[in-house]
Amino acid sequence: MLSNWIRVIADIGLFVGAGLCEIGGGWLVWKVRKDGWHWVFFIVGSLVLVLYGIIPTFQSQPFGRTYAVYGGFFIGLSLFWGWVFDSQRPDKWDFICSAIAVSACIVMISVPRNREAGNVLPTPVSGKKRNGNTEMRIVRPGNAFSSL
Repeated sequence: MLSNWIRVIADIGLFVGAGLCEIGGGWLVWKVRKDGWHWVFFIVGSLVLVLYGIIPTFQSQPFGRTYAVYGGFFIGLSLFWGWVFDSQRPDKWDFICSAIAVSACIVMISVPRNREAGNVLPTPVSGKKRNGNTEMRIVRPGNAFSSL
């Protein structure tokens, strides 16, 4: 159980790191294009965006879940970045919606999955009948064929 929470905390750290790289790199490119900052910031921002592409590969979750959860963190981090660096204070609804998105994402990555929790699933055993019904055995994930 503790190892699951350590993994969740590590995953959250990776989401925050990736988010800061994406938002920070994008913000630097934005400042060059929109506010006329020096071209060096465009190069730095582009390199930071490449780093953003690498960080999610260290996640323990599969690709689809990683990017789905990252989307929720991106919402909160984007609003925070705009507040800190561009003085655009989020309103009440920004805070509420961001909290919902980030909370949902934390639930998504922290709930035990079948393989991690060792939950058992009923698996039909083909060809065996008991009272006219297919016999059901409890098989742990990863051991589906060892009990046949």
